[in-house]
Amino acid sequence: MTSIGGAEMVDWNLAVATATRLVRPGPEVSRDEARAIVAELRKHAKSSEEHVRSFTRMGTGDIHGTPVLVVDRAGWIRANVAGFREILKPLLDKMQDRRGSGPGGAMLGAVGGKVTGVELGMLLSFLASRVLGQYETFAPATRDLPAGENGGGRLLLVAPNIVHVERELDVDPHDFRLWVCLHEETHRTQFSAVPWLRDHLEGEIQSFLSETDVDPMTFLERIREAAQSLAGGRPEGEEDDGGRSIVELVQTPAQREILARLTAVMSLLEGHADFVMDGVGPDVVPSVGEIREKFQQRRARGASRLDQALRKLLGLDAKLRQYRDGERFVRAVVGEVGMDGFNRVWTSPNTLPTKAEIAKPADWVARVHRKGE
Repeated sequence: MTSIGGAEMVDWNLAVATATRLVRPGPEVSRDEARAIVAELRKHAKSSEEHVRSFTRMGTGDIHGTPVLVVDRAGWIRANVAGFREILKPLLDKMQDRRGSGPGGAMLGAVGGKVTGVELGMLLSFLASRVLGQYETFAPATRDLPAGENGGGRLLLVAPNIVHVERELDVDPHDFRLWVCLHEETHRTQFSAVPWLRDHLEGEIQSFLSETDVDPMTFLERIREAAQSLAGGRPEGEEDDGGRSIVELVQTPAQREILARLTAVMSLLEGHADFVMDGVGPDVVPSVGEIREKFQQRRARGASRLDQALRKLLGLDAKLRQYRDGERFVRAVVGEVGMDGFNRVWTSPNTLPTKAEIAKPADWVARVHRKGE
């Protein structure tokens, strides 16, 4: 564990314990039902491989080096804590080096990793009941959570959440499970067929973290501002825009530039997955139209006022915009230059769309296609 003055910066084990204790219980299913659901999700994940590869016409890559894991909410929590621990290590080491430079550093050290672990656990307990699936790219392999070799990731399908949503939407469960697998399999295809993508994303994330202002007093002030935002407080005279996300509260000008690039990439990846799942859907998911309509309505409304506030604070509303804006970009580009023309986006980091190009797909086509021609 990274430590400050002998105290853990983040108590990762406490984060896992807190999240698993606070997370909502999953839907009630019998043991036999659970076995059948897990088996069906694995079957659909397997069948999705060929559907996605055929539709996208992307290279084969080393897809079999990335396992598919059907997990419960606690399994998703453990996998993500492992991922956070890996990706945040350079930042935590940097903060350790800055320890002792002032009274803020002493205060932060006194708070210690127990509080940080509880806070992280509370955040993960909120998210763990909402994620249907995830291609987890950074966490190292463990006995309980295997991953691909040489930095390959793993595909997580969160069975309780899938069952919860299919029941809430009152849609055909077999169609819905396949529909979800098509989306997540597209992410698996993206990373296995584009070998530079993982390293590029990790480099951008590390650049973002390296620009983090680790002055303890500044850090505490920004955490305080985040807490005020969560409570609904804002400076006098400031318009109520629903609050800013945690990421927006802590970023520096340099980080805004990096975040703009990351936002563009994530919009591309999420929009591409939505485009593929709906493109493949009519051939293999009979009720895809009903599922998409009901799922979009669910995305838009949120569960409650508190849920909407938390989604805003955590930046989840921005993620919903990524699905929408990215899907529009992919649809427009494929409509103009075809699937093979769109696939030039995977050539190198230089052919990835910018944030501005996500909003104006014709500008990406002009830059990548007409310039090349």
